[in-house]
Amino acid sequence: MKAHLKSGLLATASCAALVGFVAGASANDKLIELSKSDENWVMTGKNYDSNNYSPLKQINKDNVKKLKAAWSFSTGLLHGHEGTPRVVNGVMYINSSFPNNVYALDLANPGKIKWQYKPKQDPAARSVACCDLVNRGLAYWPGDGKTPPLIINNQLDGHVVALNADTGEEYWKLENSDIKVGSTLTIAPYVVKDLVIIGSSGAELGVRGYTTAYDIKTGEQKWRKYATGPDEEVGIGDKFNEANPHYGQKGLGTATWEGDAWKIGGGTNWGWYAFDPEENLIYYGSGNPSPWNETMRPGDNKWTMTIMGRDADTGELRFGYQKTPHDEWDYAGVNVMMLSTQKDKSGKMRKLLTHPDRNGIVYTLDRTNGDLISADKIDDTVNVWTHVDLKTGIPVRDPEYGTRMDHKATNVCPSAMGYHDQAHDSYDPNRQLFYLAINHICMDWEPFMLPYRAGQFFVGATLWMYPGPKGDRQNYLGLGQVKAYNAITGKYKWEVMERFAAWGGTLATAGDLVFYGTLDGYLKARDSDTGKLLWKFKMPSGAIGYPMTYTHKGTQYVAIYYGVGGWPAVGLVFDLNDPTAGLGAVGAFKNLANWTQMGGGMLVFSLDGKGPYDDVMLDEYPPELPKL
Repeated sequence: MKAHLKSGLLATASCAALVGFVAGASANDKLIELSKSDENWVMTGKNYDSNNYSPLKQINKDNVKKLKAAWSFSTGLLHGHEGTPRVVNGVMYINSSFPNNVYALDLANPGKIKWQYKPKQDPAARSVACCDLVNRGLAYWPGDGKTPPLIINNQLDGHVVALNADTGEEYWKLENSDIKVGSTLTIAPYVVKDLVIIGSSGAELGVRGYTTAYDIKTGEQKWRKYATGPDEEVGIGDKFNEANPHYGQKGLGTATWEGDAWKIGGGTNWGWYAFDPEENLIYYGSGNPSPWNETMRPGDNKWTMTIMGRDADTGELRFGYQKTPHDEWDYAGVNVMMLSTQKDKSGKMRKLLTHPDRNGIVYTLDRTNGDLISADKIDDTVNVWTHVDLKTGIPVRDPEYGTRMDHKATNVCPSAMGYHDQAHDSYDPNRQLFYLAINHICMDWEPFMLPYRAGQFFVGATLWMYPGPKGDRQNYLGLGQVKAYNAITGKYKWEVMERFAAWGGTLATAGDLVFYGTLDGYLKARDSDTGKLLWKFKMPSGAIGYPMTYTHKGTQYVAIYYGVGGWPAVGLVFDLNDPTAGLGAVGAFKNLANWTQMGGGMLVFSLDGKGPYDDVMLDEYPPELPKL
């Protein structure tokens, strides 16, 4: 691992002192204040609660039909575009799929690129990326008067780069992951205090998952903790799971594995984070154990598939709740963590964490200690579990849908894609509703044995996927849903079917609206209370990112990446036809190409298309009216 500062550090740092840093306020305080502004979208999920909720209501359910495109931007890249842009103080920062270019646009005139960063990556990274060449976004750190504001960019080849947010100049660069063993980076970096938190990818190649914190100013590693292995390396101390010892405590990161299998046991984390500054805890989920073939790794395989609450400063775990002990289906547990404060069923006000998991269960925990509050099925067609025992936290299996060697399991719901994957959902605190973007996919599963070879896929199962029971299995349609969920009552206020998986996620606003993009290329707006479809727009390509909103000069905008890809679209992206290819995705989404094609970029919408180009002379050359 290496980190270096660019020669221009001192010069750029002194310039940054003039940018407007408020003396006496920490960078983290400043980031929190920026996240409260309607003009900004400074981090994944909009704020540390990661609720994708905006109080903006200039665009509302009464006028959303007047929503029209205001401007657009093409990244020039065709692979899937996940995540969403960042907007900070009138500048929009855009990330792309591989090679992970970064663009800065001045919102006063987005037609001219303020700066652009085009990294030169090792192309070998493409061959070990699991599921298309996606990237889930950027991170922003506001500077402290000595170090300039920074944009952090994760690269597929395992490098992390800090860019001067004002100039795009490289500030530091380090190597986090080794692609020679299959470890890549697709996760969005996450800024907490003066740290940037970086996850890992590659469980499908036997990568042992880890999470790392770096000093945002220098790139120096502050801590690294693993999902498997000895307690010290996992970050387990005397107080781990003190409130819930039945979740497991010491020694299990090795004892629940056969021999040294934990060393190639997966548990990477490539999803989303949330942070509670009062508790000083970072929340995220570790992913699937490796390989997928469960016969090759007997035991509970802790601490894969675990909701983790880690101390931001030290990386030590306060709690870890394993949702799927001894995973048999690739229900990687990295999905979104959304924070809320609500009364539980007894009327006690609690700080909660809600997490819709790949395994078909949406969990709500007390985020101060890991207490399990509720565990509801995402859909009544989930059949691998009968229920989750709330006292033990253990899901109760239906053996009919288990997987094992010399057996082909059929009609397993959910599929390996889960009933929820990487979608970044939203939470409306006024309605106390979570808006979940859901898959509706089942599968057949047949395992096989294979040896581990570093840098090669290490899966050990053949999959056939198809729509769930509520879909159209004959025509391979009806692969997704969107639902409004109350975590306290466990009830769904409304739900709608989608033609394909709702892969990207949702945005909720005080305008009584829920926005989301679809794989077949629509941006849609629904009534928050009823789910009624109020507006939609057909984009140049399908969406696997999630929408965001901001204001500029008094106008509210809604922005979303387009660019179909990711796991569901690997057949379309790589022109595959074998239904078992793409880890089973090709068969499930074989009709997607009839609705959309590749193409990457971003669209920005406003009422009546109001925007910077209402002034037709903006960005003209020469800037005078033509002479008649």
